[in-house]
Amino acid sequence: MRDSPNGPLLTPDDPPPVQVINPSGASRFLLIGDHAGNIVPDALRSLGLSDDDLGRHIGWDIGIAGLGEALAAMLDATFIRQTYSRLVIDCNRDPGAVDAMPPVSDGTVLPGNAALDADDRAARVAAIHAPYQATIAAELARRDAAGMVTELVSLHSFTPTMRGFARPWQIGVLHDRGNLSLAHRSLQRLQAMADLTVGDNEPYRMDSIDYTIPRHAYPDRPYLELEIRQDLLATPAGIAEWADRVAALLAD
Repeated sequence: MRDSPNGPLLTPDDPPPVQVINPSGASRFLLIGDHAGNIVPDALRSLGLSDDDLGRHIGWDIGIAGLGEALAAMLDATFIRQTYSRLVIDCNRDPGAVDAMPPVSDGTVLPGNAALDADDRAARVAAIHAPYQATIAAELARRDAAGMVTELVSLHSFTPTMRGFARPWQIGVLHDRGNLSLAHRSLQRLQAMADLTVGDNEPYRMDSIDYTIPRHAYPDRPYLELEIRQDLLATPAGIAEWADRVAALLAD
């Protein structure tokens, strides 16, 4: 799908693969958005998909760009977000995994991912996946060298229905190994809120498939991975409401 098999994947007309919002943020929380963007590099010609498909949940985590930016302002936190669609390359997957560049996503065939060779895959890793992960690693290293305590907060959203099944949770906390202090405290506080249906490792379970939190938080750094239902983040008012909720959760 590239214009030239030997040309760069990203050109000067394409945006950079990583955006750092509020880079001088003083908060102990470092916010990250693995799936905050849904852009496709020009050379990949939209992967053969329509704008509607790229705007669906398969293309990105709906609402997370706005939520992360709002939280960055409210908490004086740095927010590192990925620019490109998870369908180009999923930055929360090992780059060698098949579903890092899926040929099909939730029943939608992706023509631009149908016949990728090793060079195609390597180009996406080098242009998008590696810079995103390197930016997170560099910021954590800078903070550690400065003696800053940093807790990693990964922001995600999930579709209200999947394969015909409704998902009742408004928010989920994902966790697995490592330092679970922040995840467990946050889960307990959310479960105490009578107006919320809270998922404990729902609608997804953090496991060996996840890449970003295990890479940067294990074994000792406190982390929190939040999943918020996308219909609750579909409007500016919804994003503002959930920014207030998450900011209050973290402040406590």
